Amino acid sequence: MQRINIYYGGRGLIEDPTIYVMNKLTEVLNELNIDVKKYNLYEDKRGISVLPKTLKEADGVILAASVEWLGIGGLLQQFLDACWLYGDRDRIQNLYMFPLVTATAAGEKTAYQTLVQAWEILGGIPCEGICAYVEDYTEFETNPDYALLIEKKAESFYRSFSKKITVFPSSTNSICENVLQPKTMHLTPQESEQLSMYVSDTNYVQKQKEDIEELTSMFKGLLGDDAEETETTPSDISEDPFASFLKEHFQAVTPLHVCYNLQFEDGRILSLEIDNEHLECRNKENPSANVQIKINHQTVKQLMNGEITMHNAFLSGAVSAKGDFKQIRTFDTVFPFQRA
Repeated sequence: MQRINIYYGGRGLIEDPTIYVMNKLTEVLNELNIDVKKYNLYEDKRGISVLPKTLKEADGVILAASVEWLGIGGLLQQFLDACWLYGDRDRIQNLYMFPLVTATAAGEKTAYQTLVQAWEILGGIPCEGICAYVEDYTEFETNPDYALLIEKKAESFYRSFSKKITVFPSSTNSICENVLQPKTMHLTPQESEQLSMYVSDTNYVQKQKEDIEELTSMFKGLLGDDAEETETTPSDISEDPFASFLKEHFQAVTPLHVCYNLQFEDGRILSLEIDNEHLECRNKENPSANVQIKINHQTVKQLMNGEITMHNAFLSGAVSAKGDFKQIRTFDTVFPFQRA
C-alpha cells in the first residue's frame, strides 16, 4: 500500500481551515487505498529534527501551512530546515509534494511559493496544490463547491505520485544541484539520521555543550600559561601570577580611584580596584568597574615582558574594551611594565 505523509505546521486550532482541507484530502486518498499518516508538528516540537527519516516510508508528502499573519510559520520552517540538514537527498528527489496553504490573513500566495521553492531546493518534485484565502471558515467548510475542488486536487495528486508523472525541469533544481550545497560535513544518509536523533535530544546536546566548554577552558589555559605558572584558584588570589606581578609593579598615583575588570580567554575575570595608594585584586567581576578589558594570554605575556602597553594593545586591537577609555592610559601609568 502506498503512503502519504502530511506535515502540519499550524497550531491545531479548531477554526483553522487547513485542518478541514487535510481531513478532506485524507478521506479521498483513503478511498483510493492510500495510507495517510499525519504529523502535527506542534505536538512534538523537540522531535522535529528526527522527522526527515519518516520521508523514507512515504511515496508523497503534503506540507500544510496556516497563514495567520505572515509566512509559513516557524514549525514548518524548522521541519524544512531539518530536511536540508539531515534528510536523505536521494530519497527526497523521488518524492512528490502537495503544497497546502490556507490563510485567514493576507499572504497565502507568498507562503505557497515558499513551500514550492523550498521543496525544489531540496531536490523534490512539487505538484499543484491548494492555495486559498478563508474569510469565514464556517462558510468555507460548508461550501460544496470548495469540497469538490479539494477532491479534484486530491485525485490529481494521486495520479501524479502513483504514476510518477514527469514534470518540467526547474531552474531552481539545476542551480541547487550545481551551486547551492549545505555547508555541513559530508555524511551518509544513515549518519545524518543518527545526527538528527542526537540533535533532538536536549539533554545530550546540553551535556555536549558543557563538555566542550570545559575542554575549551582547559586547553586555553594549557596553551596560555607558562610551565612555571601554577593553576589559579578563585579562592586564593595570591596564586594568580599576573595578580602578583601587578602588585609588584604597582606605582601609586594620587588622587586616583579607578576599577578595572580584566577578562581572560578562559572566562576568568580579575578585578583591580585602585584607591590612591591601595591596590586590591579579586578573582570576580566588579559591577562598578570603570572599564571592562578583554585580553588574551599572549598579550598578557607581552605586557609582563614590557613589549607593549595596555594603551597600544587597545589601539592595535589586541585587547577590546568598553567603558571609560581614558582609564586605559591610566593603567600604563600605575603599572609601568615597559622596559627603559
